[in-house]
Amino acid sequence: MSGNKFAAATPESIALAAHTSAITQLVLAERECRDLGRWDRMKACFHDDAVVRISWFQGNAHDFVDGSREMALRGVLAKHRLGPVSVRINGMQAVATLAVIIDIPSRVRGVDLMLSSHARVFYRAQMRRGEWRLSSFEVFYMRDELAAQIPGEAVPVSAADVAGYRGSYRFLSFVLAQGGFSVRDDLAGEDRPETVDALCREIYGWAGLEP
Repeated sequence: MSGNKFAAATPESIALAAHTSAITQLVLAERECRDLGRWDRMKACFHDDAVVRISWFQGNAHDFVDGSREMALRGVLAKHRLGPVSVRINGMQAVATLAVIIDIPSRVRGVDLMLSSHARVFYRAQMRRGEWRLSSFEVFYMRDELAAQIPGEAVPVSAADVAGYRGSYRFLSFVLAQGGFSVRDDLAGEDRPETVDALCREIYGWAGLEP
């Protein structure tokens, strides 16, 4: 008698695990390429008609990659700390989500600062011609913080400097504005829960899933 107490995996469960792994690796590859400047490989993660909606960009994903390259050339060197990836699949469509912290070094009024923006990222993924690629990259913002890179230095940013920005991404908006990037004030953020709910319903509804 076998001592194995676990039932054998079914073909369906094996296929689900394989698809989940493929989507997870696709998401991780897209962010790794962004951080390491592997722009052509980053483009290859997206379908040609994929869209991106984030703080500083709304439009076609391939244009977003070009914009990310330009941003890096201008010295805005964002890096991403990634949480675990959760994937839900419905047929040939899927939604992947993960928590991220976006770190952006900056220099404001002669002081080296580090912006850390806490957000949740959503990717829509779609299988076409037997291959998973990303159909969208979208975000809702939770909070952010600004700290001096050198301990003990004061952060030269006042409440008045960020008074006109949304609470869930005020410092992100401020830092990007210093670099010449405009940020919309109607993005999904936890300071406006209804915007987060609407974004989640839209994304998961696209895949025929409940949020």
